[in-house]
Amino acid sequence: MKTKTALITGAASGLGYELAFLLIKDGYNLVLVDIDASRLKEVKKLFNEKFKSEVNLLVKDLSQPDIAQDIYNEVKRLPKIDVLVNNAGFGLFGTFANTDWKRESDMLHLHILTTTHLTKLILPAMISRKSGKILNISSLAAFQPGPLMSLYYASKSYILSFSEAIANELKGTGVTVTALCPGPTKTLFQETVSNDCSENKISFNMACPVDVALYGYNAMKKGKTIAIPGAFNKILSSIPRFIPRNMTTRIVRNIQEKNRET
Repeated sequence: MKTKTALITGAASGLGYELAFLLIKDGYNLVLVDIDASRLKEVKKLFNEKFKSEVNLLVKDLSQPDIAQDIYNEVKRLPKIDVLVNNAGFGLFGTFANTDWKRESDMLHLHILTTTHLTKLILPAMISRKSGKILNISSLAAFQPGPLMSLYYASKSYILSFSEAIANELKGTGVTVTALCPGPTKTLFQETVSNDCSENKISFNMACPVDVALYGYNAMKKGKTIAIPGAFNKILSSIPRFIPRNMTTRIVRNIQEKNRET
């Protein structure tokens, strides 16, 4: 069997690392992309000690304009990319009027432009081969507006909508797209959300990244379009369909305020 290759963004920690581990355990060669060079090197060392697959590292700031083209220029020398995991992301807490625009712009570039452009560049070859899988990391946040994290919630909604749309376009091509929509997960994500509040005050329904990654990985292998880990999260994702949106918005704000209070 020919060796397959997976490209994972945000691979130095959290869900990205866990997904990379599952892929290399299944025999994939890896292209790991992250801004954290030291952690990437640690991951490569760990993987090289346990597995025989090739591990390539790309140290990139995925929030920068046209970074997807830069990444593609480096990986197109490889025979093919069989799996693309668009995982990298971060959040920002605060009222829209007061949050830092540079940070928000970086987040939007990362979640929306880089994810979309990298998919655009890698997808045509998958279609030509009639084989390939794309896993986009969205969030439970994608299903409703999110006061105090307005652009994060909106960008995750974009990822979900984008993934669903192209998954439909790709039916019958041999290529599948899966949007993984986890709820709160115990990763380094919280450290990037707020300088003042590095941990959730609400620990209920906090998921393990190992479990979330495995759920998303299995959903991707099956070609599922939307993957929501956890029965409670599935219920939460459907609630906005049954109650007024302004009520959903108020509930989310109350949760955010409680979660970040000092």
